[in-house]
Amino acid sequence: MGRFLTILVAAGALAACATPVPTPASEGARVDAPAAETLDPQPRVAPVPQPPERPAAPAPVVDPDIPQPQREAAFVAYAAATWGVSPDAVRAALAQAKYQQSIVDAMNRPAEKVKSWAEYRPIFLTDRRIAGGVAFLAQHRDELARVSDATGVPPEYIVAIIGVETSYGAITGKYRVLDALYTLAFSYPKRAPFFAAELAHLFALGQEEGVDVSTLRGSYAGAMGWGQFMPSSWRHWGRDGDGDGRRDLLGKPEDVFASIANYFVAHGWERGGPVVARADLAPGVEEFRPERSPEPVYAVEDLIARGYAPRAGERVPGPGHGATVFAFDGAEGREHWLGFRNFYVITRYNHSPMYAMAVHQLAQAIRAGSDAAP
Repeated sequence: MGRFLTILVAAGALAACATPVPTPASEGARVDAPAAETLDPQPRVAPVPQPPERPAAPAPVVDPDIPQPQREAAFVAYAAATWGVSPDAVRAALAQAKYQQSIVDAMNRPAEKVKSWAEYRPIFLTDRRIAGGVAFLAQHRDELARVSDATGVPPEYIVAIIGVETSYGAITGKYRVLDALYTLAFSYPKRAPFFAAELAHLFALGQEEGVDVSTLRGSYAGAMGWGQFMPSSWRHWGRDGDGDGRRDLLGKPEDVFASIANYFVAHGWERGGPVVARADLAPGVEEFRPERSPEPVYAVEDLIARGYAPRAGERVPGPGHGATVFAFDGAEGREHWLGFRNFYVITRYNHSPMYAMAVHQLAQAIRAGSDAAP
C-alpha cells in the first residue's frame, strides 16, 4: 500500500474531545472528565470491491411451512436446473443423507459468540500452534514462496489460516459433509437458503472434480480440507496449484496454498499492505462504534483525529487510506485497534473480527519464529 507512516505521538495530541456516555461495565469502558462534543467520522473511503453475492436457494426449497418431502423434490429440480447435475444422482444421495442433531447444536454455539478476546485468543495463540506453524512453513517453504510471489499474500498468513482452521491439516472435521449440509438445508431454517445452495454446490463440485460426495468429511457447517472451504468457495476460488488438472483441497499442499491466496486476492488483498495497528484511545473520549465495521471506509486521519492514536512503531497507511476501529476485552483490559483493508479481507474468510485477529497474530508469531530459526 504505497507510503506508510510510523506514528509516534502522545495519545492526547491528536484527539478530539467528546462528552462521554456511560457504558455497561462489561464493555470495560472508563469515563473520565466531561469534554466537549465531537462528531463521529463519516465514511468517505470507497468500500473494498467484493465478488458478487452467491445466490441463495429459492423459497420452495427452504420454506419451513412446506413439508420436507416437497422441499427435497424442489431441491432436486433446483440443483439440476442450476448446475446441470443428474436429478437421479441427487435423489440417490439425499436418500442416504442423515439428519444430525449435533450439527444443529454446534451451529447454535459458535465460539466467537460466547467468548471474550481474553478467552478466545489463547485457543489459537499457543506455543504448540506457533511452533507447528514455524515447522509447517519450513516444510513447505518453496511452494508457499511461489504462491506468495504470484499473489502478494505472505506465506505466514496462508499458514496461519491453515493453523487456525485445522491445526495444519490435522483436524479437518469428522462430519460427513452430505449429512451436514442436508441437516442445515432442511432443518435449520434461519440459514437454510445459504446451506441449501451449498448443498447444490456440493453436487456440482462432485461432478466437476470427479468426487463421490458421500465420502467427503468436514466441519459441522460443511467446510472441507486444510483450508475449510465451503463447496461454493471451492468451486469459485479453488485453484490447481500443481498443474495436474484437478483442484484437490483435501490435502494437496500446492492446491490448498494457491486456493487460500486466491480467496484473499479475490476479496481485495493488497500486496504489502498493513493489517492492523494497536491504538490508544484518548482519555475522556467515548469509543467510536462504526456502523459498517469491519469495513475500512473511514479515512485513517479522521480516526486519529477522533482520538485513536496509533502506538509507536505501528505501520499506518497515509492520509486518505481506509480504516476502521474495533475494541476487544483482552487479558490486560480493553484493547483498541485500527483495522485496514487486509484485516477486512481476512474477515471475508470468517466474519468474526476475533477470528481475523487470531489469524493475524498467529501469522506474526509464525513469521517471528521462522525468522529466528537457524
